[in-house]
Amino acid sequence: MRLCTVETEKTAPFFGIELKKKVLRVHEAARAFALPETELAYFHSLHTYLEGLPKSEKALRALLKEISATPKTLGKPAPDGEPYLIDQSTVKYLPPIQRPGKFLCIGMNYRDHCEEQNKEIPKKPVVFNKFATSLIGHETPIPLPLRYDKSVDYEAELGVVIGKRARRVTKRTAMKHVAGYIIVNDVSLRAIQRSENQWSRAKGFDGSGPCGPCIVTADEIPDPHRLRISCTLNGKTVQSSNTENLIFKVGDLISFISQVMTLEPGDIISTGTPGGVGAFRNPPRFLAPGDVIEVRIDRLGSLKNRCEKG
Repeated sequence: MRLCTVETEKTAPFFGIELKKKVLRVHEAARAFALPETELAYFHSLHTYLEGLPKSEKALRALLKEISATPKTLGKPAPDGEPYLIDQSTVKYLPPIQRPGKFLCIGMNYRDHCEEQNKEIPKKPVVFNKFATSLIGHETPIPLPLRYDKSVDYEAELGVVIGKRARRVTKRTAMKHVAGYIIVNDVSLRAIQRSENQWSRAKGFDGSGPCGPCIVTADEIPDPHRLRISCTLNGKTVQSSNTENLIFKVGDLISFISQVMTLEPGDIISTGTPGGVGAFRNPPRFLAPGDVIEVRIDRLGSLKNRCEKG
């Protein structure tokens, strides 16, 4: 399933699921089929859906089955006058998880990215954090804070969304805690990053975490370590790799992090970027107003953002 958070000019943000070229308003559809309040509560947001797993998934799949069997139920507008199924072309994609409890990122997790920096391969994961205010959605402009740092860089990454509380889990069981996967662009301020011992300001500024457009559920990604990942800048490929090249795999990361901090449903782990970032190109190529940056990952789709002066 492709789960999202979207809004339109006439609706507040809502939890949606992509169905062909439409987005289903899950909560409104559940009301139309008179689901009990206990199940309606799962669908107030994508975050509450994740917190309700696995019961919420069972309820959602049952709802989709009912819709398939009796589609006429959604043929009329919802009580607010808007349709239950909205064309994807008319929605604005927001960050699927709008305020995750944790937005954790991994540095230097592809060998070629280490090599382009002349850095040794890390012996354990390098973990840093972004923040809820970093998040922006698909096709939302990236605000470049050029007044403070003109060396703004892109980083294409596979994100992992937690669906089950994880505390001190083993590598063997870690994958059971994954709800799905998401595309992330770890936008970074390189001058500030070089000048400070930790990366919170360089990588946690407002708008530095484009993600989306959807969370693709784990059942649709049988092996997250066999996905092509690429990034284009104004249509030119600048990064191209495969997640099989991750140094620390998804299970490694979940287990490592969960030894010291509890991972909760809705938390995001962005797994690192391959080589080809702007800072280490010859000559360097940083983002400027008007640039369009697009990250593509097999089975997840495309995350596209235009840059503007912030």
